[in-house]
Order: sequence, then structure tokens, then C-alpha cells
Amino acid sequence: MASSSSFSNSPCAACKFLRRKCLADCIFAPYFPPEEPTKFANVHKIFGASNVSKLLHEVHPHQREDAVNSLAYEAEARMKDPVYGCVGAISILQRQVIRLQKELDATNADLVRYASGGARPYGRRAAAQSGVCFISPLNTNDRHDPYCRDKEEQN
Repeated sequence: MASSSSFSNSPCAACKFLRRKCLADCIFAPYFPPEEPTKFANVHKIFGASNVSKLLHEVHPHQREDAVNSLAYEAEARMKDPVYGCVGAISILQRQVIRLQKELDATNADLVRYASGGARPYGRRAAAQSGVCFISPLNTNDRHDPYCRDKEEQN
């Protein structure tokens, strides 16, 4: 839990933002320390100080820190994406997981096919023997690869 303003001279970020005196029993002080002013500013802009105060009073004290962290996360996400908020980020991550799962499945299928002997071996020599010459645009020395040169000379 963050430090309380009752132990320091500085008001919490919420009271400083709202320009009010930070009392010893301030509901915001433990969760919005003076070192993190943007955390409260974002939460206030999205949810409003009154709503956050009501929520914190309704939540059990041991759950307040998690509630504030959730509000801060959602507020930051809403600042970046006002329409979807964190749901947009979750959706992007879910699509990425699906894409990576398909890529993993394809790679595993290739490995199974290769292990069972159904695939051609990879590499320059095997490629050149099959009539394919790989030339990388990043490495001009590939044009002098003996496997590719042999194929070029045959053509």
C-alpha cells in the first residue's frame, strides 16, 4: 500500500489536484500518493472524484488497493482509446494469441512432417539440388555461393 499523507507534510495527489486540505482520514491518501499525480488526474477525468470516493467507501478496506489499481488501469486505457478502453487492448491481445497459436500449430505440423521423413531437408545444398537458389538481398555474397553458382552455370 502507498504511503499515507498523515505521515508526511505533502497532501495526497487527489487532494492536491482537488485543491483541498488532506485530512488524516482521507480516503484517497493511501492509494494516490503525492509522487503519482497523473494517476489521480486520469482516474478523476474518466470517473470523477465523487464516484471514486463512493466506490472506495463501498468496497472492503482490503479490496481498495485492487479497486484503485483497476480504476487507474481502465482510466489510462480510456485515455488512449476512449471508445473501447482496456477491452480494446484485450481484444488486440486475444487476436495476437490466436495468430500465434495458428503459427505454432503450423510449425508443429512442419516438425511432425519433417520428423516422419515426409519433408525435404532444409538448407542451401538441398535447395540447390532441388533447383532452388536462395539469394538474400541483405547479403550479396550469396551470389557467390557454390551451390547456387553450380545451378547458375548449368542454366
